[in-house]
Amino acid sequence: MSGSAGFALVTGASRGIGAAFAMALAAEGRNLLLTARSADDLAALRARLLRPGIAIHCLPEDLRSHGATRLLDEIERRGWEVDLLVNNAGLGSGGEFTNLDLEREHEILKVNVAALVELTHGCAPAMRARGRGAILNVASTASFQPVPYLATYAASKAFVLSFSLALREEMRRDGVHVMALCPGPTRTDFFRVAGVAPRPGPMPAPEEVVAEGLRGLRRRRAVVICGAGNRVMIAAERLLPRTLQARVVAAMMRSWRKAGE
Repeated sequence: MSGSAGFALVTGASRGIGAAFAMALAAEGRNLLLTARSADDLAALRARLLRPGIAIHCLPEDLRSHGATRLLDEIERRGWEVDLLVNNAGLGSGGEFTNLDLEREHEILKVNVAALVELTHGCAPAMRARGRGAILNVASTASFQPVPYLATYAASKAFVLSFSLALREEMRRDGVHVMALCPGPTRTDFFRVAGVAPRPGPMPAPEEVVAEGLRGLRRRRAVVICGAGNRVMIAAERLLPRTLQARVVAAMMRSWRKAGE
């Protein structure tokens, strides 16, 4: 790929954490490639962000259905150089696994795992050849333990964390930095879309999560866990056997659900 100025590619950019990434990167003067399923939402976001001196292109795609392949083909066709990849798009579904729709569980894996891997594989070699670039994969605090009633989602985010750490080690001598961002519950549409009762109490805004993520990226951190409370909780959980972790988290999830009724 060629180009006089590189782009930041943000997936799931139309709302929530993805839109907050787009806003923060535009404020830094970064050129942006924004993708999500909704063309209208992307166009509205672009209108808010566009300013002199930066280029913003909207690429509506559905990552559940070969959208990653089409994105990479278009980027190659247009000669755009991606020097920052933000793999933010994600899906989830809540409830007892045996009661959930299998097609939806497959979609979670397609977006959270397969599309992330494909986009990374499509962008990383050119970064490596140039000797510069960064990949920020949005994982979750759910990456660190089994989460009953969010079983597929949590397992997919555990993959993202492990994959990110492995890729970081492979590429750290090549000028390409890979980081996993692990937010906890955040004020987004995730809970409503996934059909999960949100955690009682205040939650951080997407902008706070993004600020922590970009700060960690600048400092070349391997993993950023958002929020001091989440960092303490994850450190404590590491002292427990994983079977006990699952039992504790299951009780917590049931209490959230009961509080939301």
